[in-house]
Amino acid sequence: MARKDFHHPFQPYDIQQQFMEAMYDCIEEGKVGIFESPTGTGKSLSLICGALTWLREQKRKTFDEAMASVEVDDDEPAWMAEHTRETRSREIRQMRVDFEARLSAVRERERKLKERLANVAPPSKRQKQSHQPEEHVDDKDQFVLDDYDSDSEINTDQATSYSSQTTKLMEKLGMMPNAAEQKGAEVVEELKIYFCSRTHSQLSQFTGELKRLHLPPGLPPDQDADECGEEPTEEIKHLTLGSRKNLCINPKVARLPSQVAVNERCIELQQSNTPADRKCPSLPNKDSEDLMLDFRDHALASIRDIEDLAKLGSRLQICPYYASRPAISPAEIVTLPYPLLLQKAAREALGISLKGHVVVIDEAHNLMNAVEGIYSAQISDLQLKRAKDGLIVYLQKFRNRLKGSNRSYLTQVVRVIDSLLGFTGNVDSQNSTGAATTTSALLAGKAVDQINLSKLVRYINESKLARKVESYIGYLAREEATKSQKRSKESNDNVADVPTLTHVQNFLLALMNPSREGRFLWSKENGQVVIQYLLLDPSEHFREIVEDARAVILAGGTMSPMDDYRQQLFPYLDSLRTFSCGHLIPCSSLFVRAVTSDEVGPLEYSFKARNDASAQRLGRAIEQVASKVKGGLVVFFPSYGYLESVTNLWRKDSILDRLSSIKPVFSDSRTVSAEDTFRDYSEAIRTGGRGAVMLSVIGGKLSEGINFSDDLGRCVVVVGLPYPNLKTPDWKAKMQYLEERAKERGEPTGKASREHAENVCMRSVNQAIGRAIRHKDDWASILLFDARYAESRIQAKLPGWIRESTDSKACGSVSDVVKGLESFFEEKRT
Repeated sequence: MARKDFHHPFQPYDIQQQFMEAMYDCIEEGKVGIFESPTGTGKSLSLICGALTWLREQKRKTFDEAMASVEVDDDEPAWMAEHTRETRSREIRQMRVDFEARLSAVRERERKLKERLANVAPPSKRQKQSHQPEEHVDDKDQFVLDDYDSDSEINTDQATSYSSQTTKLMEKLGMMPNAAEQKGAEVVEELKIYFCSRTHSQLSQFTGELKRLHLPPGLPPDQDADECGEEPTEEIKHLTLGSRKNLCINPKVARLPSQVAVNERCIELQQSNTPADRKCPSLPNKDSEDLMLDFRDHALASIRDIEDLAKLGSRLQICPYYASRPAISPAEIVTLPYPLLLQKAAREALGISLKGHVVVIDEAHNLMNAVEGIYSAQISDLQLKRAKDGLIVYLQKFRNRLKGSNRSYLTQVVRVIDSLLGFTGNVDSQNSTGAATTTSALLAGKAVDQINLSKLVRYINESKLARKVESYIGYLAREEATKSQKRSKESNDNVADVPTLTHVQNFLLALMNPSREGRFLWSKENGQVVIQYLLLDPSEHFREIVEDARAVILAGGTMSPMDDYRQQLFPYLDSLRTFSCGHLIPCSSLFVRAVTSDEVGPLEYSFKARNDASAQRLGRAIEQVASKVKGGLVVFFPSYGYLESVTNLWRKDSILDRLSSIKPVFSDSRTVSAEDTFRDYSEAIRTGGRGAVMLSVIGGKLSEGINFSDDLGRCVVVVGLPYPNLKTPDWKAKMQYLEERAKERGEPTGKASREHAENVCMRSVNQAIGRAIRHKDDWASILLFDARYAESRIQAKLPGWIRESTDSKACGSVSDVVKGLESFFEEKRT
């Protein structure tokens, strides 16, 4: 059977072909899939080719079906029916041809501009703007809240972060669905892929790979088209989305220090009561519709990352954050970071609908943590007191000038804060250091149960209360400093990056969550009482994405073990499509061993088993390993605390000196820059001739995103199994929750919590050991120091490509493993 052509820019390897075929089938069947492809196997290109090949073929299929269903009269002759179909086909093609011609003309203009600029001396490097506070206007009117009428509030289910003025502006420009469209009117939109990753830097790497691809057009070529023997291609229409902080081109706003400050200042500049000379000059308006279309065409004509889009906005002098909205509908692939996809409010603010589209989430090994982090919140009694004090001062000054519902809502905010402070005051007097609590206990204050939290949160958001109060308190502090002629840095910076009332607002949102999904905890930390909301069930927040999208693909270099995704993200699905491909390297390029014992006896590095004797035994074993490794040796410890205690002992017992005589030793640290440490380590390997040892931490700065390719990582040692600390309040709550759910399913007690802890542990291990093999010609050794790695249950949680490289001798004593390691290096160096 012929291999399917995925238009890969290179000849794909078998594992890449299998990956793309499995992904194509998963999308075609409308399934949820979990795909694992180790780093160095071309995962990004496989994702791109698999998804976009399906997209273009689906467009052709839809076009053919539409043409076949063109209605004609039964009594018309066949030739007239065929003529009707051909006419309709030409009309649809012409629309596409016209649009592609616009984009082609834009590309040609950009090409000529680039040629002209190439002949001009480059401008001096743009200096990074410092985050200076915006100039202050000594006018107290700027701090007064606008009139707020609760009767005109939008439906609570559709609340977004936009002001009503912004919403109307965007509706006029076609930048978000209008009311009629939201009620069910169909909106023509291109079928698309939403590609999501954790950071903009990862998305920039993805867009670089996207430029390599050349695909046949989405519509079949016209029969009259020139037959030149080569299949025509059509440029990929790609759009990248980002936050205001990433895309703002207004210098006075962009230089503000936080995302919250940029958001609020941007919306503030759009208010109807903002003087015309202070409004943002780059904001789209009814006179800039042609410029909006020009931006859309430029954005889609070339594949651009987020920085390119910001530069385009600067060149065209139109805000790229807002101007990118009209480009969403005609785009074929939209790239965006985690928060913009995972938060429902963010999707609504961007006007994104996932209905019927394909969602691909890369680097998905952290997806559950990302969802839980987005919907969790915490606040301290110090923040609550500061928020209340600011509100009281603000009310004393502006009480008589507050109109509409403002005074009532401010009183409600104070009552809720008083209730939370009452709770923190009660628990602060207790001997306990922390425990779980409930919403009713937190909101037990007088008449608080009569407050509509949903309306109150929306009020804080829409009125910009947090920034108004914070700015006024900062204004008073500056006035006081001026009077006393002691204007200090502190008085300059007293407007917080994130106002304390914003923390209150976020915590109130958490109070509205169903109690089944999460838990409230309190603890005493550094003299403060901290109340924390932990989301324990990410499945419901992710479910809407799954139900809206045609297919959802979770992809990563290390997704094993995959059971957690089934249980915690998709418990409502009967089946999942899973795929784990091997590596490009042959099994002979990988030496994997579990080091289970030494001359003293079994090796175990559980928390209880850690002592001076076990650390000394470990040191002697690492010395033996280091003497056989040619190149870099990376040793991963379970925690920074354990690494520090071991190195202190090694230093005292001269083990560190003996190890340093074999290879120079470098160590990760909580206080030293990881970039500096890695640079010094790399330099030692490149120039020293002896290699080097890097002491690092699982889940630390050097365990993810660092490339230990080739001689930088010829041997990776993992010390123990890095189980999370199950005694912390948050892990206790998680374990209890999992056991409650398991009991409902009829599972035996203890199984679900143990499985989850093991999965979290082994996913961290797999991330760390995946740092060593980075391309098809790479080779390395992996040594797992702990007798528990010999257990079949633990080995089953290793990635398939690592399990394939193990054999019956995969476990052994230090002396046996060192002998095998020596033979492995001799073979590889010949």
